[in-house]
Amino acid sequence: MRREEETRKSKVSPSRGSAFLGLWLLIALLAAEAHAQQPGKVHQIGYLISGSPAAWANRVDALRMGLRDLGYIEGKNITIVFRAAETPDRLPEVAADLVRLKVDIIFATSSTEVQAARRATRTIPIVFATHADPVGLGHVANLARPGGNVTGLSMLLTELATKELEIMKRALPQTTRIGVLVTSTAPSHVPALHAVEAAASKLGVQVLPVLVRTAEDLEGAFARMARERLDGVLAVASPLTRSQRALLADLSLKHRLPAMFGTRDNVEAGGLMSYAPDLVDLTRRAATYIDRILKGAKPAELPVEQASKYEFVVNLKTAKMLGITIPRSVLLQADQIIE
Repeated sequence: MRREEETRKSKVSPSRGSAFLGLWLLIALLAAEAHAQQPGKVHQIGYLISGSPAAWANRVDALRMGLRDLGYIEGKNITIVFRAAETPDRLPEVAADLVRLKVDIIFATSSTEVQAARRATRTIPIVFATHADPVGLGHVANLARPGGNVTGLSMLLTELATKELEIMKRALPQTTRIGVLVTSTAPSHVPALHAVEAAASKLGVQVLPVLVRTAEDLEGAFARMARERLDGVLAVASPLTRSQRALLADLSLKHRLPAMFGTRDNVEAGGLMSYAPDLVDLTRRAATYIDRILKGAKPAELPVEQASKYEFVVNLKTAKMLGITIPRSVLLQADQIIE
């Protein structure tokens, strides 16, 4: 009798057992939920800007859009740290600041920013979106295997600038003397100028290199080209020509110098025409490089992609203001005409 009583006492009643099991499951679920809600690493991307930040608004939006498409949300799993150099002299300083912050990746869109970022670090990955000539400038070993801490997308400026000169000659057939606006702080502009000079001789065109360094040099540069009685201007694309697009459009009209630009932004601001890749698309695509690097890929092994989409844009309103008639055969080749 006593043994049976002890046996009964040692057994847990079904209701108590169920309650215990339920409590255990509840604790396990709460623990799992708490673990799931723990924030993961928030990656830091340093965005290096040359010139006024306002001039880069569409490019910033494009990168953000590309990152959002890949699941990155600012403040949740990623932050973007902006550093802008209003003058070329300050680029090395602001690039070094991003290195001191120990960002995970530096986004340096063109060769100008890459040059400063690469001098500041050889370990932090650097991603570019619109590099003019990464192999020619020694920023990567080759397009298939960059071999260092730098990779991204390229638009090959040397070929682009010669194509712009050819289109300009067809659009303005009477043109024989053209000023080539070169930014002295853009590393890619020396080989681009040499390519333009070689192409000019085949086209029967004389070119006059006009070097500028900052926005303050632009007025004097256009005044000089007007004094030289040049027929037009080829403005080789750079952060300076993009950020000063409104000023360049005004100077072109003021001095009656039709201009070919390297971005559609310049034409939308009032410039005459442009032939260029879709820089916004390239910037959005650069987000895939950032994503792959954050997931463990090495920049040295990520091939550099080249721009595949180019646009020829003409501003007919500006042509009329300059008293220019662009041949119909050329207009038919335009991807967009602004009227």
